[in-house]
Amino acid sequence: MKLVIIAGSGAVGKMTVGQELMKRTGLRLFHNHMMIEPVLEIFGRFEGKVIDGLREVVFENFAKSDLPGMIFTYMWAFDQKSDWDYITHVADIFERQGAEVYWVELVADQAVRLQRNRTENRLAHKASKRNLAFSEENLLRCDEIARLVSNEGEIPFENYIRIDNTHLPPEEVAAMICERFGL
Repeated sequence: MKLVIIAGSGAVGKMTVGQELMKRTGLRLFHNHMMIEPVLEIFGRFEGKVIDGLREVVFENFAKSDLPGMIFTYMWAFDQKSDWDYITHVADIFERQGAEVYWVELVADQAVRLQRNRTENRLAHKASKRNLAFSEENLLRCDEIARLVSNEGEIPFENYIRIDNTHLPPEEVAAMICERFGL
């Protein structure tokens, strides 16, 4: 079992790279909005505890399955201890079952991310992003209130790669991840 965690700022390309990585590896993609969107639809607002609880059920059951592995995407605020605690907890669920965990951080210029925020693929998979004015405002606000890019040397994990994908297509990024980790 393998767990590939893809972290990065809003619209950096986590889901799109994850889709390409899934094609190449057969690992299943669990992008962040697969839980966010249904909760938004049901509650009419963001309910973090509900989203986390649903994810927990998926992680626990998946980690015990006979599937080869999962790709999980997450917008990680590196300046918030709660995000560190959460993402290491997710990794621990898989590690307790003997899984190998790989950490991928994607970074890209804000101007490029604002363009990516409008892509057909993103809007098809993330209904909450279809209100472009709100989505762009949220992307900019998140960039202001949280540090969504790690500091040099901050990530302590052995199986870690940071990729600036500002000018790279998702297929090339997925190939880089596969090569780095032998996936």
